[in-house]
Amino acid sequence: MTDVLDEAAAGKGIVPTFQVVVSLPTETPVGCEALARWPSLEGHTTADVFAHAERNATLNLLDRECIRSAVAGALAGGCKAGKLLFINCEPTTVATDLFADRRLTEALESFRLVFELTERGLLSNPRGLLRKVADLRSRGIVIALDDVGAHADSLALLDIVNPDIVKLDLKLVQRQPDWLQTRTVAAIMAYAERTDATILAEGIETEEHLEQALAYGATLGQGYRFGRPGESTIEPGDRPWQGWRTRSSAPAGVTSFDGATVELPSRVVRRRTLLQLSRHIERVAVSAESPPILLATLQQYRNFHGDTRTIYADLAERAPLVVIFGQDVPADPGAGIRGVCLDADDPLALDWTILVLGPDTTAGLIARERDPAPRTGTANNDRRFDTVITFDRARVAAAARSLLDRLPDGSGGGRRDRAPGLLGDRERPGAP
Repeated sequence: MTDVLDEAAAGKGIVPTFQVVVSLPTETPVGCEALARWPSLEGHTTADVFAHAERNATLNLLDRECIRSAVAGALAGGCKAGKLLFINCEPTTVATDLFADRRLTEALESFRLVFELTERGLLSNPRGLLRKVADLRSRGIVIALDDVGAHADSLALLDIVNPDIVKLDLKLVQRQPDWLQTRTVAAIMAYAERTDATILAEGIETEEHLEQALAYGATLGQGYRFGRPGESTIEPGDRPWQGWRTRSSAPAGVTSFDGATVELPSRVVRRRTLLQLSRHIERVAVSAESPPILLATLQQYRNFHGDTRTIYADLAERAPLVVIFGQDVPADPGAGIRGVCLDADDPLALDWTILVLGPDTTAGLIARERDPAPRTGTANNDRRFDTVITFDRARVAAAARSLLDRLPDGSGGGRRDRAPGLLGDRERPGAP
């Protein structure tokens, strides 16, 4: 049976099927999602195939073959030309070589392509994911974040990925909300309000599910109420996406200080004051009801001690991602914290930055030392920094993306516990 899984994980035997996506509340078909299936593979699920590919380092190959299969099936009549075509895409795989396939170029001309990313993948390879998103967007592809709400970390990552479409996890639609689900939905609605993102509700099967989806602000829907995979015929209908413009991504190489200080006045702050301001921003992170991500530049690792280490270790127990940057910082400082070592001549090594970004918490302290000459004793507290404090979410998110772009490729961050369903979502939409 391992041989059968090996073949499936190499992309053999894939049969794409398509499930309708409708506009709400009219229920007019506007597109479809391509789902990968292996009809000949008995005793194993799609999740098994993707897990096997990940273990055997063939995930990139499998992902590419799934995308090619989806495109070929859509062009063969699985989805009508001019419609939205949702294609699942693993966050950690390479996208560039996809566009050598003429069928993908043809699909770009025939459909409004939407690539769906699993939101938890940002923690697997933040730098790779952000660059992949930028590459896809540069080609006019819409970015969707799948199953938002299925994992507690996803809310903190919304503003990092900055998706054009947010897909509500089906549990949010099919269950009456408790306090945790309500907090999740409120954060998603707030994100959609400030960014004009589209909300798509999965798992709509009944009138009650539809009512719930509409209450949450969904304008696109998917589920058995509208058709099971392979059962729906996509007829001509309205095109609610015609006015969409994919978001731009911040250019790589811009430091958090340079990006955050544009059009904002900086103030000269002495180190002793900067330390107290830092403590305030850290307390904001610790007291947040929804765990935020925290990114900090420390200049040098020797600054990471005492109360600072304790605060960051405590936060890392519940936060999706805590990363520190600085000279001599080890890759694994312990306690679930991720470390990035900086060279002495790296401009980022002059910065003293703390960024806090969560669904209901935003704060940024961004400072750069004016005179980096070494000082000791009492004079150390009199060192001066050009400093900006901002609570603007877009500005903090842009600064966070610039820091995440400095993580090594393939580096994970934050906690290592991966929720079930991380792989294999290609067969889930519309299904309980």
